[in-house]
Amino acid sequence: MVDMKLLRESPEIVREALRRRNMSADLDAILERDTDRRSLVHEMEQLRAKQNKASQEIAALKKAKEDASEAVAAMKEVSTQIKEREERIRELESELREQLLLLPNIPEDSVPDGADDSANRLERAWGEPPAFDFEPRDHVEIGEALGVLDFERAAKLSGARFCLSRGAGAQLERALINFMLDIHTLEHGYTELLPPFAVNSASMEGTGQLPKFADDSFRLEGHDLWLIPTAEVPVTNVHRDEILSNDDLPLRYVAYTPCFRSEAGSYGKDTRGMVRQHQFNKVELVALAQPEESWDELERLTAAAETVLQRLDLPYRVVTLCTGDLGFSAAKTYDIEVWLPGQQAYREISSCSNFTDFQARRANIRFRREKKPEFLHTLNGSGLAVGRTVIAILENHQQSDGTVKIPEALRPYMRGLEIIEPFGTARRAT
Repeated sequence: MVDMKLLRESPEIVREALRRRNMSADLDAILERDTDRRSLVHEMEQLRAKQNKASQEIAALKKAKEDASEAVAAMKEVSTQIKEREERIRELESELREQLLLLPNIPEDSVPDGADDSANRLERAWGEPPAFDFEPRDHVEIGEALGVLDFERAAKLSGARFCLSRGAGAQLERALINFMLDIHTLEHGYTELLPPFAVNSASMEGTGQLPKFADDSFRLEGHDLWLIPTAEVPVTNVHRDEILSNDDLPLRYVAYTPCFRSEAGSYGKDTRGMVRQHQFNKVELVALAQPEESWDELERLTAAAETVLQRLDLPYRVVTLCTGDLGFSAAKTYDIEVWLPGQQAYREISSCSNFTDFQARRANIRFRREKKPEFLHTLNGSGLAVGRTVIAILENHQQSDGTVKIPEALRPYMRGLEIIEPFGTARRAT
């Protein structure tokens, strides 16, 4: 959430942020409500001072055994005026919060301006796309031919945009989850959490999914519960409404969860295979840091996600998202894009973002290093999206005979399996 003090004192900063994002908002209406609220607060303070003075006068009159009825009636009128203003202040604060919740975060200065992903800036690339002496197939063809991915039966069970993994396909997802968790906990110092997979509206609001993106999520009918779109939501909200010690920061968490997204408005886009699904697995990295340390933390978090791709020998590149492609809550985002031979393109496999104090204000997460608590900075990133990692392995490590070679670093997690062959056969290390 944008700081109301910043909007009040420097509205041009917020207007420029909206311009850079190619967005608009009625900031004047927000400022007008804020002015009305502050005016009423001032009036109420004066009325309370008048009330206190009247109380003293009534006490003096009663002590002197004089008639205090007029003073009592006047104080009752003042009390009524205070209650009216209190109610209106609550209404204005609620309206003000609703409007502020719809304002996006302010992009960091280094974020490139642009209308869409064509303006994203390439930062670095790792690895070379494989050169095949045959026509590479995409993961759908590979997985169905091997019998390890079944989209037809998944559609029978649940509808479009679901996948049923079988045999080595299911084992591959499980292996990747454990592989990623081990790297991030044992090598990168993240603490593993296993959070609930359904959260309340306050949690969704805290990280920015509500109210703006309600249509993109699944809600449980009859309950104030939402299926999580990412582990970012429960993990960031672990410390909602808390004041942490400065000595505790940075906090680094990693969590595996399934993720659920309705993908409203994306029909016709990436509908083939596992690229964009209603349910998918992901290992998420979340960090809470002091404001002055958060930009270094973003680099550290991004490097942790890159490590997984390097161990799996998957070519990728890192791009900085432009203002037009930047997520609602993010101040800066690095997208890590893995090479997919089946599409002959780089596709996102992780987004690593610094949200500055935007989520912390919404979720009221603070820390104390002196007397006054401060809002900390929150960050997160996929470490990685498991389904898309399966896609990348199938496509980058496919062989001419239709089999798929398991990356060496992953073989211990696959019980020694070296090659994924048609379902029912397996070749293990000897």
